[in-house]
Amino acid sequence: MSWNDFYRRRDILDAVLTAAARDPRSPLPFDEIPGAAEAFGTRENLMLALHYRWTQLLSGHLRAEVEGDNDHVDAVKRAWTAAVRRNRALYEVVAAHRDEYPALKAAHRAEQAMLAIAAGLAEPDEPVDEVAKVGAAFEALLSEGPGLRPARPFGRLLRMLAPSA
Repeated sequence: MSWNDFYRRRDILDAVLTAAARDPRSPLPFDEIPGAAEAFGTRENLMLALHYRWTQLLSGHLRAEVEGDNDHVDAVKRAWTAAVRRNRALYEVVAAHRDEYPALKAAHRAEQAMLAIAAGLAEPDEPVDEVAKVGAAFEALLSEGPGLRPARPFGRLLRMLAPSA
């Protein structure tokens, strides 16, 4: 990919986000954005590129917050919240469409696993399905935090992770 292609794809993603920010749950404005079909081919490829952008932003926040902080759960919470607040349209568009495409579902499971491992709630050598479940529970709690939805007690995370508790 040339630099021209990179900038063209970036500009298309920005245009999609600007258009979708009005209603993130509506269908992607794929056909309305000039060059989107040529640059990405399919809506799924476009969504994967948006998810990749989200993952890069979230990863950067995680590295900045987790480094040197002994409370990894709190650090991941701060990182995730900052990433969402600073990139609200991107997060909402990706979240609204992530269950529509098989490749995006897999990318989201990897993101959930990353959250669980970064928070110290799971280890990289644990079964992938278990790590993803822990990450999904943790993400559910994060998405109900301040400025997003009313927070629930942290004890709920423990009950979600260990239903018998």
